[in-house]
Amino acid sequence: MTVPDSSLPTALPTAPTPAQVAPNFITEIIERDLQSGKYVGVVTRFPPEPNGYLHLGHTFASFLDFQTAVQYGGRYHLRLDDTNPEGESQEFAEGIMADLRWLGWDWGEKLFYASDNFERYYQYAEQLIRQGDAYVDSVSGHEMARLRGDAHTPGTPSGYRERGAGENLDLFRRMRAGEFADGAHVLRGKIDLGSANMKLRDPVLYRIKRAWHYRAGDAWCIYPMYDFQHPLQDAIEGITHSMCSLEFVDNRAIYDWLMERLSFAPRPHQYEFGRRSLEYTIVSKRKLRQLVEGGHVTGWDDPRMPTLRAQQRLGVTPDAVRAFAAQIGVSRTNRTVDIAVYENAVRDDLNHRAPRVMAVLDPVRVTLDNLDGARTLQLAYWPHDVIEASSDGLVALPGGERVAPDQAVRDVPLTRELFIEREDFSADPPKGYKRLTPGGTARLRGAGIIRADSFGTDDSGNVTHIHATLLGEGAKAGGVIHWVSAERAIPAEFRLYDRLFRVANPEGHDEPTQNPDDILPDFDPEQPGPESGPLDTGFLRYLNPGSLRVMRGYVEASVASDPQDTRYQFERQGYFWRDPVDSRADAPVFGRIITLKDAWAQTQKAESSKPKAEGRKPKAEAVVAGGVQPALTPQQEAGVTRLMGLGAAEGDARTIARDETLLAFLADAALGDTFAQVTSWTVNDLATPLRAGEVKVRAADLAPLADLLTAGKVTTRVARDALARAAASGEAPAALIEREGLSAGLDDAELERIVAGVLEKNPSEVEAYRGGKTALLGFFTGQVMRATQGKAEPGRVAGVLKDGLAAK
Repeated sequence: MTVPDSSLPTALPTAPTPAQVAPNFITEIIERDLQSGKYVGVVTRFPPEPNGYLHLGHTFASFLDFQTAVQYGGRYHLRLDDTNPEGESQEFAEGIMADLRWLGWDWGEKLFYASDNFERYYQYAEQLIRQGDAYVDSVSGHEMARLRGDAHTPGTPSGYRERGAGENLDLFRRMRAGEFADGAHVLRGKIDLGSANMKLRDPVLYRIKRAWHYRAGDAWCIYPMYDFQHPLQDAIEGITHSMCSLEFVDNRAIYDWLMERLSFAPRPHQYEFGRRSLEYTIVSKRKLRQLVEGGHVTGWDDPRMPTLRAQQRLGVTPDAVRAFAAQIGVSRTNRTVDIAVYENAVRDDLNHRAPRVMAVLDPVRVTLDNLDGARTLQLAYWPHDVIEASSDGLVALPGGERVAPDQAVRDVPLTRELFIEREDFSADPPKGYKRLTPGGTARLRGAGIIRADSFGTDDSGNVTHIHATLLGEGAKAGGVIHWVSAERAIPAEFRLYDRLFRVANPEGHDEPTQNPDDILPDFDPEQPGPESGPLDTGFLRYLNPGSLRVMRGYVEASVASDPQDTRYQFERQGYFWRDPVDSRADAPVFGRIITLKDAWAQTQKAESSKPKAEGRKPKAEAVVAGGVQPALTPQQEAGVTRLMGLGAAEGDARTIARDETLLAFLADAALGDTFAQVTSWTVNDLATPLRAGEVKVRAADLAPLADLLTAGKVTTRVARDALARAAASGEAPAALIEREGLSAGLDDAELERIVAGVLEKNPSEVEAYRGGKTALLGFFTGQVMRATQGKAEPGRVAGVLKDGLAAK
């Protein structure tokens, strides 16, 4: 069957938009296809299922789908893949479209709903039946799974596999008519029960499911499976390059089989890219729904959520999200992206967008006893580095107007009564404290130097009032603090958002990814789908209890006349804007978009294999989430020296020395070559659960694990996974690795066999590598590591791969 000409690219732009997608293996394929005349133009699609809101995990895929088409002067489609009625809704469909428009994508009239083609899918299914390529199977789901066999055993034909075309058509039509119960029959493709690719062992194409569809109502009681519907829809739309994530690499065989059996011409081709996960987030729609329905967040738009609508409410701009997506890069291997990449994209965007003003979040009153009357100061919105970086020599006012730097100022009243931050005054200052102290001085930002003369406290010893003197400019001060007028500042609520999870991978290691329509590839018609099965609540234990702090303070009066969507940098506090939902003119609520610096990177040392987030030596005071870390005591400094003498890195030693919980844990740690690795794990992997009392393993049990890692008998991933599991169970991690056979000790013959198998399955990639595409070594490495379940040591893999690729 040939796709009608109307589905082919038409009216393509004459000149492509400048590229933003970095060159990659997909762009190489596209360029080759265009040069050879295989396609007259590029047509891509982004196919989300409307069963939830888009999240940051969708950003990369949508950017790749849409921007690649733009780059090559092609066309992109938005498709709502709505063939699974459970959980889908018009609300989610409209939300997806709104979020994508916010990102800047305009698909014009190229909006498609898969559900509009239910009849066409059905007709294609009947065609397969008539050709002898599909049959109605009536075994139970459990029996079907048994008959499929496994990786070592070929499948066994069902007793219904040889039904004639007439009987199959009759049963399939009766399935559509609603004569049978859910699970009584399925339609299966008749492909190859002996295939090494389990996907080809007669996959399910249709199942009976009585459920209300948000667009089709109850018109259908049979629904196509993703592996059947998706390639057909690509062909119907005239898609040329169908991009999907790597977990669908085996599904491509079904895609190609359908294109061949139904004779689509020209036909689309599927290409898989490595999935990009993001640290400290979850992207499972089901788990996001659990967060909402369980009251752990206030809704899908809670600014701590990774959904795009939550990022909009947080105050992130679409420019920042697109910049993040462009930085990730396209490859053939899965990768977890450091969340700092996203956070830095947001900071970089806001640095030149957000005027600087002052706000005090935890106020303490200061009286300037020698200030007789109020003064009006003119303070600049922008620091010199931003002004110097401006290409046109102009800078923006809060309303967006661009003016000369000397005009970008606002009036700030200096009055007798002020508010400063509570943490900017210390009655008993630690060593190195450079802010206001009794008898000491500090500079008020833009207003001059003050000296604290006296202070009052409440019954609990909390400072309630400071009396100070405004000094002349000849005075000296060690630090600069921000302030607001107590008489004219605007009372406000401040919401300080932080990462929702306290560990980088709250969903666990290597959790299987669901199909886009949340239907498992090996569908069991008698079993509930993933949306109705047992809930996985394990990830909830990693919620960060400090992900939201609410404070009540004051912001300078100049913001009152600014547009509601103005983003600010509150000096020394972070980037903020008015919450678009809860903020009112008479009761403003400011949410923190992001901190000024990566506070997490300053408290957690990166893995030894990664570059450090901060290259500076630790200071006496380190800024951390929630405040200022006090300087180490002499006793703690001695502890740092002792720990470093035993082999611990300096950053780890300083963290441990100030934490009695970590010190107690390390009391029985083995001394010697493994000590540095054990302290690193203690700080970077175990600190938070140790403080929560959740670690059951002993430090003494970690030395054998460190030995395995050093000897190359386990990979870093396996070691960290075993460590996390041991912490929860109390089992020694080395014993766990031995019991489950997780050692990377594959013998050379086994590794060579696996490598040979990978090369044999990817002949075109082998040819391309030998033709000069040496970057494909990463692709082959990923395939081998996947085949060995992560057990192989990457260095050995690289050596064996290079030998295999060199041989001809």
